[in-house]
Amino acid sequence: MLNKWEGIVLRTGPYGESNKVVTILTGEAGKISAMARGAKKPASRLAGVTQPFTHGLFLVRSGRGMGTLQSGDPLEPMRFLHQDITAAAYASFIAELMDKLIEDGRPAPAEFNLLLQAFHAINEEYDPEAITLFVEWKMLPVAGVYPVLHQCASCGATEGEFAFSFRENGFLCHRCFDRDPYLVRLSPAQVRLIRTFYTVPIDQVGKLTLKPATKAFMRKLVRTIYDEQVGVRLKSAAFLDQLARMPEFKRAPEPEATTDSAEDPAPPEAGGESDSYEGESDS
Repeated sequence: MLNKWEGIVLRTGPYGESNKVVTILTGEAGKISAMARGAKKPASRLAGVTQPFTHGLFLVRSGRGMGTLQSGDPLEPMRFLHQDITAAAYASFIAELMDKLIEDGRPAPAEFNLLLQAFHAINEEYDPEAITLFVEWKMLPVAGVYPVLHQCASCGATEGEFAFSFRENGFLCHRCFDRDPYLVRLSPAQVRLIRTFYTVPIDQVGKLTLKPATKAFMRKLVRTIYDEQVGVRLKSAAFLDQLARMPEFKRAPEPEATTDSAEDPAPPEAGGESDSYEGESDS
């Protein structure tokens, strides 16, 4: 049976001397794997379309066992993802996270749209680390984790000072801080930013400028959730950490941004309030 699906290549692996096994995320069929015969040969018509991050239309013959990739037509080049080592590293992390969390053969329209939005944003040279944080927070429900971020996870309060509790899997208001001695205190701006990461589509965020300390704080928070509640550890994360330590690949310092709230200072170690982001949601 022949199927034509729009998809994005998550990863490829060698099979024999000249073939590849290609893992593709589609909206209709979810995550699928297909044999691309001869794709390792430079002259093969499948060589280009089976590169990681390729967004295209794929013709797959399915049957018993693994399908066979018959042909593919790229829809857009995503050149920056392939040419910039930092962009490629973050795109690889996102692709690996999707690959780990999405079950084979389950329709995945929301996850496909999220992946496409993320790759578009990185390809358009938005901050790849910030975009990756969006994906990490939004993929938590796919991993079976549903953090309570719209109210206090204990008493249901929607107003007050908040902290994040790994024990309670969400926000605790100041009235309930005694429920978790290891909670992480948050400024109002950090509360809004977490809700933005979790609820607002990437293509509706607009301009996003975050200080390195803010991104480091948010990254540590969400990856602790993955470590403790999901148990997912990605190979590409180690490369990102290594890349961050290499001076020749560090980006230029980010410009200081302003915020409308001058009365809401955050602790310096948590990133401060000089971050700027549009389209945030408190819902």
